[in-house]
Amino acid sequence: MKPGSGIALRDFEERLRSRFAREFPSLHFSFDPGDLVSQILNFGSPALAEVAVTGPQYADVQAFAERVRQQLLTVHSLRDVEFEEPQHYPAIDVHINRVLAGQLGATATDVGSAVVSATASSRFVAPNYWRDPKSGVSYQVQLTVPQAQMTSIADVANIPVSSTTGAQPSLGQVATLRSTNVPGELDRQNGQWMLIISANPAGNNLGAVASDVDQAIHNAGVPPRGVTTSVRGQISALRQIFGELLIGLGAAVLVILLLLAANFQSVRLAFVIVSTVPAVLVGVAITLLLTGTSLNLESFMGTIMAIGVAVANAILLVTFAEKNRRGGVESHKAARDAAAERLRPVLMTSLAMIAGMIPMALAIGQGAEETAPLGRAVIGGLSAATLATLFLLPTIFGIVQGKASTESGSLDPEDPESRHYSPVSEPSR
Repeated sequence: MKPGSGIALRDFEERLRSRFAREFPSLHFSFDPGDLVSQILNFGSPALAEVAVTGPQYADVQAFAERVRQQLLTVHSLRDVEFEEPQHYPAIDVHINRVLAGQLGATATDVGSAVVSATASSRFVAPNYWRDPKSGVSYQVQLTVPQAQMTSIADVANIPVSSTTGAQPSLGQVATLRSTNVPGELDRQNGQWMLIISANPAGNNLGAVASDVDQAIHNAGVPPRGVTTSVRGQISALRQIFGELLIGLGAAVLVILLLLAANFQSVRLAFVIVSTVPAVLVGVAITLLLTGTSLNLESFMGTIMAIGVAVANAILLVTFAEKNRRGGVESHKAARDAAAERLRPVLMTSLAMIAGMIPMALAIGQGAEETAPLGRAVIGGLSAATLATLFLLPTIFGIVQGKASTESGSLDPEDPESRHYSPVSEPSR
């Protein structure tokens, strides 16, 4: 597409789909991803979503795969639903009359060789090489009937068949021919028959598409014995990435909690600081909802970045609030004073981060739509976290630390603020 055309790719595909279906009703079109990144993420799949149906019996696999395909066709968020393997490939069934062929001096092998030589090439039956006496280079000689003379069953029936008696009966004399349909490709996986249904999402919300695909498979009913289904393509990669990200995010929050508990020597203060994390999640969710952005890898990374900055601001405020409280100030007042004292550093940190993410969130420039969710997640999460840090965190601190002791919880005997402090006199010279 020309730069600056102003055409949205998804809308353009939808218009083309409707027009192609209207002008070419007997043809099928699909819009598969052409960029290298999508092809890599698809793990070789031509479409973003795949449903693989496997089983020991091909008839059972084919029947259940057709039920799944019919259900996928009803999903409004999917397009280009089709079998990756052609299921009704046109073919000619040749049924040899072995008795009649034997009477004419031909065998089933002779009939098969005649058909292959005429329709494909003699190189598959009897390879023949001719050596140029001048150059000494050998060339393969191949014989076949021109395609223009092989256009109907009648033409195939006229193929001559060699025999031991010298007679050359036609294929139609020794065999019965009829038109039929066969699967264009037979695939196996771990010894099981496999059929693959591919589809492309109508929008960018691949997570919602994954849920719709699961529901469609459920609506297809109970599969025959031994038949299983698996969702592949980018949906599988999405689930793996998000599963690992959720584990990483939970581990990060846990590590932060433990480090804060060790630093402040108080589990309650650690939970007070981490209480800003829900505000980040709420801010990210609202921003993504208002901007119509899906929860993807980029927005997930932006959420983690916003959590890091929000926790840093909360640590700054809680440190000063706890210092004021240990100085004899009431907990609520100590927290409010800390919020007033650290107002400018908190605002400068947050606003600088938000301002830096605005160009990214506006998706200015070619290809910027891919990273725009990161900027939007940071802006939304950090905005909500800043408000929570300045207005909600002091209240939480005042409630949690209202009846807390002002004595240090340190067990270090060398810490002057510890109740176990025991000064060690300097050795005499």
